[in-house]
Amino acid sequence: MGLFSRRHRDDGIDDARDDGRDDAADVAVGPGESTPSKPEDVGVGPWDAADAPDETAFAGLVDLGALRVPAVDGMQIRMERAGQGGEASAVVLILGGSTMELRAFAAPRTAGIWDELRADITAQLTRAKATFELVEGDYGTEIIAQLPVRTPEGRTGTMAARFIGVDGPRWFLRGVLQGRAATDPDAARQLREVFAGTVVVRDGVARPPREILPLHAPGATAAPEAEELPGLDPLQPGPTIAEVR
Repeated sequence: MGLFSRRHRDDGIDDARDDGRDDAADVAVGPGESTPSKPEDVGVGPWDAADAPDETAFAGLVDLGALRVPAVDGMQIRMERAGQGGEASAVVLILGGSTMELRAFAAPRTAGIWDELRADITAQLTRAKATFELVEGDYGTEIIAQLPVRTPEGRTGTMAARFIGVDGPRWFLRGVLQGRAATDPDAARQLREVFAGTVVVRDGVARPPREILPLHAPGATAAPEAEELPGLDPLQPGPTIAEVR
């Protein structure tokens, strides 16, 4: 999923970035309702680099630049890039037959951006003729969508995707679950644990809200190839793939 990074997709969902501001069991909810995007339990991440517990910060984590993700046995890491030879803008984690895309954005010092991003996502899903609902999840309001896709046989089908958002100090982290993890809590458990253990490293560069925080490949663990998962064409895989052991 590439929402909010200025790239066009065949399903009609465009990425967008707003540079006009200063830097710095599911329960359905109504479109106008809003809930906090971070649990009140201070023992639950994702973490800001300055606030991560000593036993969590950078220990056993894969360094991807603005994101540090827990190393899980058998998990594959694939970097998404903006165009041929472009910089990495997102990381796709493949685990247990499902995927989770992580993308970190700059955000203002004093306010979160998940409410407005969620409204933008639902508007773009509507334009793409996708069906969706707002549900109550671990981090407040989440979006479960059925995205139109083309199967390997050339037929039109749908694929489930679940959008999760967390507002942090001067950053916003978005996760997108696809595959069984989008709708099955048991299938999502490991990927959600990875999400909760992720550390966001916000640099000191002044950035407008929604600007993507820079990522890089995991370095020495990078491998040239990995097996493609069927039915995940909208992920538009990049060339960098790694497996965490």
